Order: sequence, then structure tokens, then C-alpha cells
Amino acid sequence: MGNTELARVLTHDVAATSLITLYCHALESQSKNPILSDSKAVELVQLINPALSKSKNKLHQKMVKGKLDKKLVVHIALRARRYDRYATDFLQKSPDGMVVNIGCGFDARFHRIDNNRVHFYDLDLPEVIQMKKNYLSENDRYHYIPSSVLDMAWMKALSRAKSQPILFLAEGIFMYLQAEAVRHLVLKLRSEFPGSELVCEVFNAIWFKKPWNTIIHLKLQREFHMGKDAVYHFGIRDSREMENWHSGIEFIDDWTYIDEPEPKIGWVRIFRHLHLFRRTQWTVHYRLR
Repeated sequence: MGNTELARVLTHDVAATSLITLYCHALESQSKNPILSDSKAVELVQLINPALSKSKNKLHQKMVKGKLDKKLVVHIALRARRYDRYATDFLQKSPDGMVVNIGCGFDARFHRIDNNRVHFYDLDLPEVIQMKKNYLSENDRYHYIPSSVLDMAWMKALSRAKSQPILFLAEGIFMYLQAEAVRHLVLKLRSEFPGSELVCEVFNAIWFKKPWNTIIHLKLQREFHMGKDAVYHFGIRDSREMENWHSGIEFIDDWTYIDEPEPKIGWVRIFRHLHLFRRTQWTVHYRLR
């Protein structure tokens, strides 16, 4: 795996956040009583570490040394496990269905949920997909789509399967997009793939108001050492808000990680009783008709 390819990914602040997810998966997988078992993440981290260790970036050094915040690791692992469940539940109903992982990063979800029948598509920026190909190969049921999610032309790759049930997963991506772009994307998915389902992570729009927006920005920049372009833009107030965009968007359910009966959540669990904090960043599940 070349340093040039890695450097190309790291120059894009939002794409670089996928490395955080990867390292969280690997760290948790090697912990005691792991929330998530992701052997592919462990393998990839071992391949990336030599190149990443040469970086002077504080976040990169933390990842290489396995020093990521434990609360973040637990959160990311619980989120991945829940999205895996969304996929497996979908495949129980539609074993020959399609799953599209929007903004997939270096996630190896296909290898965790494969039922030997699903057709799985990983969608991300070309530089991310190019690097990912170095360690995970496509096959007759696992495919890459190298594209920005905002370039609607990527949907053509699914056109031949419009008759198949489709689950779209958008884990950790929508909040980085502009609000109008998210709205346009969701409405396009609804019109192009009626009958599909969408599971997406969302952010509470109330945190965009002052002084809360300053707190969020400082947390991303100082605590997590995110790049300057890794900024949240899109948010909603409640789980049913997207239903107002079109009558064909139907709320099914939602999920937040602090509701999980997981001991590793620790003291953070107290926030489950405070709506503002319980719904800071959560996941919503819709049917698109």
C-alpha cells in the first residue's frame, strides 16, 4: 500500500475521517469482550500503520498508537454493529436484495453480513475506493462505485437492479453535506428506487445555533483533531422531519447508541434521559415509496 495513495486520501478532510472509523473498529475488535468483531479492520490497520506513523498529524499519531478516546471507540463500534443489524434484518426479509453502503470508507461490512446471496455496493470518493481495492477485492456480488455521493450519475450502476429490494446505508456521512444536497439526494433516491429503505445517521440541528455550534466545532477540531473541512452542515430536529420533504418518505424507527444495554458505554448512559443530548447524533430508518 503506497504512501502516495494514503496521502491523497488524507488531504481530503472528510475522507480522512473514515480512517478514524477504521481504527475504532480495529481497536474494539482487539479489546476484551468486543462489541464488534472486524478482523478485516485489524488487518488493514496493520498495513496502514507504517505509512501513517510517518505523519506529524496528532490524530494520525493517536491512531497508530491506539490512543483514540475510548468513548469514541465504543460509539463507533456500537454504531457499526447496529448498521450491520439493519442490513441482516433487511436480508432476512429480502435475502437476494441489494445493500448500498454510502460513504463506505474502509468499512468491511460486506464481509461481516454476507449471506452468500446479497449484492453489495460500496460507494465513496474515487481516492478512497482506489486505496480500498488494495486490500478488499470485488467479486460477482461485491462491487465498488468510485464517486461522490452528490454526483447522481452513480445511481446508474444500480439501474439494472431497480426491481430488487434495496437498502441504502449512510453511516457518518450526511452531517458533512450541505442541507440542500442531502434533501436532493434523499428525494432522488425515493424517485429512482421506490420501495427501497434508507438508514442514515443525522445530527441535531439545534446544535448549529450559537453558542452550541462553537462547542461542536471545538470538539471536532481540538479533541478529535479533525481537518478544517470536516465540519457539520446538515441537521434535523426530530426523526420524522424528513417525512415533510415528500409524502413518499415514511419513518420506520430510530436508534441512538446510549440506549444500548452495553456496559462499555459507562457514565455517558445518564444522557439517555436528556432529550437534547440523547438526540445529538442518532440514526433514522425510513421507507422510500
